Amino acid sequence: MKGYKGDRVPLLERNEVPAEIAAIYDKLLEERGVVPNMFKMLGHVPALALGIAGFLKPLLGEGALPAWYKELVAARVAFLNNCEYCVSSHSYLAKLRGASPEQVAAVGNFETGPYTEREKLGFRAADRLHRSADEIDDAFYKWLQQEFTLPQIIELLATAAAFEFFPRFVSSLHIPTTPIPGEK
Repeated sequence: MKGYKGDRVPLLERNEVPAEIAAIYDKLLEERGVVPNMFKMLGHVPALALGIAGFLKPLLGEGALPAWYKELVAARVAFLNNCEYCVSSHSYLAKLRGASPEQVAAVGNFETGPYTEREKLGFRAADRLHRSADEIDDAFYKWLQQEFTLPQIIELLATAAAFEFFPRFVSSLHIPTTPIPGEK
């Protein structure tokens, strides 16, 4: 995976952003123990920072699927997209939200990881979507319907699709991996 040194976009600190973005920084710091570098970059476009923050909250929060699992799906798609930034961030968040260290460690090779068959099916859906939306064909969709409710399918595929965007976005701008609290 590629790591970046942040040579394209300056990262803005709390005192360099408008009040509404400073409030996002404060909330992220409270929830995660760190302000992600992606948000420090997004501070350059406050409306986009607000929109992305609003989008991510329901997408990755508790819902029809548990937040820890959606974070692992995000980490899986980031792994497929070779995005060190996103793998690091969403692995950390998965742990914060209840995933075991073994589940987090196995996201790159989920088929042999400590997941239920249902959880593996969700990762397979993310893998298929990564390759092509056409791979979520009728037969595969019926398989999903046997294991997941409609709201769960929507959350699963929305998470997988969103994390096709985020790895490309942060990687193209060379956003450096956010340091994980407590790690050196």
